[in-house]
Amino acid sequence: MNGAQDLGGMQAFGPIRPDDDASPFHADWERRVLAITLAMGAVGKWNIDMSRAVRESLPPAQYLASSYYEIWFEGLRKLVLSTGLAAGEEIEAGESRTAAAPVPRVLMANEVTAALLRGSPVNRTVATPARFGVGDAVRARQMNPSTHTRLPRYCRGREGRIVAVHGAHVYPDANAIGLGEQPQWLYTVRFDAAELWGAETTAASVCVDCWEPYLEASPARND
Repeated sequence: MNGAQDLGGMQAFGPIRPDDDASPFHADWERRVLAITLAMGAVGKWNIDMSRAVRESLPPAQYLASSYYEIWFEGLRKLVLSTGLAAGEEIEAGESRTAAAPVPRVLMANEVTAALLRGSPVNRTVATPARFGVGDAVRARQMNPSTHTRLPRYCRGREGRIVAVHGAHVYPDANAIGLGEQPQWLYTVRFDAAELWGAETTAASVCVDCWEPYLEASPARND
């Protein structure tokens, strides 16, 4: 998706200014948003890629004007509404007005620590061999999907080399739109910074994790 979230390499947004506050939260409501998002994700009505996609779907002006957890809250609100878990007037009122909708599962308070420690591994097994190996020259495809993707705009159409093969993982582009996990091989590709931003850049290189459908062989560099 070409959206406001894909800011890598874009100009006129000013320098990154690190926050001296080491705390991940700046207000109590941010803690609640994180907790509610994790708890609601556990009910099984959507997956993590759907969560990312819905946050990206916010209008650019709203996205850029919102804080990190404001974006999370708006994404969660859209998911709750779209799955029928609550109505808009219930969210505005802050109280249920109808019987609770059934959900596949509930994350209980005494299960939270174990669930977070366990995580949700996304590595999978596939029958097809990896198309690329370490050292292969590749080109990131020039693609502009209208739905979720993890391929940054700044490396599309650019050439690099495979530096790591991570096995097969859930393919986010399919999983985000309800087409299933469709596991694909995952690679780390090293791009020379000059290939991405021109010879005047002060950077050396950038490594990007790319699923196999994002890549094609680079004939000019493999000859």
